[in-house]
Amino acid sequence: MPPGAQPEMQAETQQLLQRFYDYLQSERAYSAHTVAAYRRDIRHFITCYAGAEDADHEVAIDWQTVTQADIRRCVAQLHRQGLSGKSLQRWLSSLRHLFNYLCRHHGLARNPAVGVPAPKAVRRLPKTLNVDEINQLLRLRNGAESKRGGTLQQRDNAMLELIYGCGLRLSELSSLNLDDVDWQEKVITVTGKGRKQRRLPFGGKAEQALKQWLKQRALQADENETAVFVSSRGSRISNSSIQKRLKQTALRQGLNTHVYPHMLRHSFASHILESSSDLRAVQELLGHANLSTTQIYTHLDFQHLASVYDNAHPRARQKK
Repeated sequence: MPPGAQPEMQAETQQLLQRFYDYLQSERAYSAHTVAAYRRDIRHFITCYAGAEDADHEVAIDWQTVTQADIRRCVAQLHRQGLSGKSLQRWLSSLRHLFNYLCRHHGLARNPAVGVPAPKAVRRLPKTLNVDEINQLLRLRNGAESKRGGTLQQRDNAMLELIYGCGLRLSELSSLNLDDVDWQEKVITVTGKGRKQRRLPFGGKAEQALKQWLKQRALQADENETAVFVSSRGSRISNSSIQKRLKQTALRQGLNTHVYPHMLRHSFASHILESSSDLRAVQELLGHANLSTTQIYTHLDFQHLASVYDNAHPRARQKK
């Protein structure tokens, strides 16, 4: 390799990777959080492949020379280091996307990540609240609170009613704008993963809670703020604030479990599926691209049926 070629190749490697990350964000409409996950996954690969300490600045890679055996070796190494099967599946998915991009835009001959298996991941069922716990969480308490505390409670109640009532992701709730609410049809338009939009109906409880909050919001929000839910400072509420407020509400309402926004989304899906058995409808409501993602809730439904059987069937109960 001629003098100076190594630094040039290092710079070219970093520029190519940056173009890939820009492509994910601009053309694929991936969130900053998702792109950051891709960066970590690819950094893991480069560190493993090149044996480098600083994969961001000191490595030059000839992508044409990367083989399937190299990727298998890295999978085995990361697995030995304690990376779970689920994390390795995501890691391989990131690599496949990178090499697909290189094949399509930079003349790479093949994708070496295709066909490389990841260790099987233990599929954990999502945690949910039952209907009684949901009612306990959403039951308003009329305490002797300050005017400001009462305002925040109304906001929190409206947020929880919408998360559970519509099966929203956390980012879908925080990014909701005033013009996303159609009061006539009682639907909201949310922007999900990949900036895909979907329209979701909301029920009477959510409507009532939302209208009560909007009366207070008019006194609290900044003049040009478009967000439905704002903080005490008047600007759009952050994801971390929503998580914190939900946790506090659950403790105040006497729930002895850690409650987080995605648990309410899981509960929404489980309860709808349990009542309707319409998997396709649940898929549409959740905004899942693949039905296989939604099918995890069928396991929850079966788990519920098995529990009912064990408690009710005379041949299932053991004599005390």
